[in-house]
Amino acid sequence: EGSQYIAAGSLCSSLRKMFPSRSIACPPWLVSLLLPLIVLLSATLSQCGRDFYKILGVKKESSASEIKKAYRKLSMKYHPDKNPEKEASKKFAEIAEAYEILSDDEKRSIYDNHGEEGLKQQHQESHMDPFDIFSAFGFGGGRRRKGRGEKEKTPNLDMKLRVTLEQLYFGELFHVTYRRQVLCVNVDECTVDRRDCQGAGLRVVTQQMGPGFIVQNQMQDDSCVGPGKAWKKKCKACPKGQTEEEPVLLTAYVEAGMTSGDTITFEGVADHKVGYEPGDLNFVVTETQHDRFVRRGNDLLTTVEIPLLDALVGFETQFRHLDGKDFPLKKDDVTDHGETMTVKGKGMPVRGGKEGSFGDLLITFHIKFPDKLTKKQKELVREAFK
Repeated sequence: EGSQYIAAGSLCSSLRKMFPSRSIACPPWLVSLLLPLIVLLSATLSQCGRDFYKILGVKKESSASEIKKAYRKLSMKYHPDKNPEKEASKKFAEIAEAYEILSDDEKRSIYDNHGEEGLKQQHQESHMDPFDIFSAFGFGGGRRRKGRGEKEKTPNLDMKLRVTLEQLYFGELFHVTYRRQVLCVNVDECTVDRRDCQGAGLRVVTQQMGPGFIVQNQMQDDSCVGPGKAWKKKCKACPKGQTEEEPVLLTAYVEAGMTSGDTITFEGVADHKVGYEPGDLNFVVTETQHDRFVRRGNDLLTTVEIPLLDALVGFETQFRHLDGKDFPLKKDDVTDHGETMTVKGKGMPVRGGKEGSFGDLLITFHIKFPDKLTKKQKELVREAFK
């Protein structure tokens, strides 16, 4: 119900922004009028979208461990490395998406109450505080609540994603299989709460040295596996230990115009560890060397070799661009060795710029001189330059 009040408050706020010159208030009677509409809309949206429980083959009341087991089984069955069928990759991605939602308590709750459509609003609503409802309705005096402390994360990982200049020109989808360490399905059966555990292999010992005088020392303790968590000795529920390897299929989109050093981040997909939130995986775009073109910012640089005759009298030819298409290249006057011609709008796409915005193509000409001339050719050259 709180989210429905928030939605009603958001509607009132939106009306004020749309009509800033008018004084729009949201008295209780208007809230009462809007609320049934919001409730009806919320109920309708909750019926829309995909059935993530059906995708994983579990029931709505299934436990977290049951959902995890189902995901493991299906991900192994449909993983593209093991299943060559065309639909396997699509099915694998759908299974991964369903598990991402149902394995997160907050996302699962939103999905159960509001369906897939409600998840799309999660980001916006996550920045709203229920106590702001009062100010949204024009009453004022709303108070703020303190945010909950976040868990520490495991280290972020950087992985090079090697791409060609053509792929950076057109944009490309990359399907990458990444193997990470995930917690044992039954990890809760093998851990106990220990307040003195400060991290993996580390605990804090508190000693009272006198009235009002306390000393804390850090000590090594292999039983500590994370903040506030210790591992049970000889726990049979997790025979392989705290973690086990799991393949994850990620789809990274390299946008047209990206450059080396740009990153594509997948949040929360790094290795798991007891007591920690998984860190992020960053794909670092790394351009491979091209045999014809060099990139400089949004411009493309290349070198073209022309014979001496063309350098002297001019030329007209077809130039093969990075996009695979030919365009005419013409020059009527003398071309110097090392001279550069700029062709506007034939460079790389400008990422974040106006649609259809491109850099320039810079062509540097190298003149190919003949190895030798006959006596007759020499006479003709001398005659031509008299």
